Amino acid sequence: MMVALFIEDTLRELGCDVLEPAHTLVDAHARIEDHEVDAAVLDINIAEDEVYPVAERLAARGVPFVFATGYALESIHEEWRNRPVVRKPYHAEQLRAALEYALRQADR
Repeated sequence: MMVALFIEDTLRELGCDVLEPAHTLVDAHARIEDHEVDAAVLDINIAEDEVYPVAERLAARGVPFVFATGYALESIHEEWRNRPVVRKPYHAEQLRAALEYALRQADR
């Protein structure tokens, strides 16, 4: 919960409008359906489930995203390793840089 609050605060400081964090895959899928999402920060594990189904939906819609994890980069499924990643402990500058990179990649 503390990590989610830090990410929310950091995103707001960067000028982002932030949706309430999703705490399950079902919540995450609902947010995608119910809101226009410009970008996302996805924790690799959400309520003990891997977030890849959400990543697939976002990618299919062309929505840029950043993975957040406390695990080694090698733990990310190989097909997703080309996406920007921020590792715990998070720093605001790392999150900003990763989001900017994801947004630039989406503009290509």
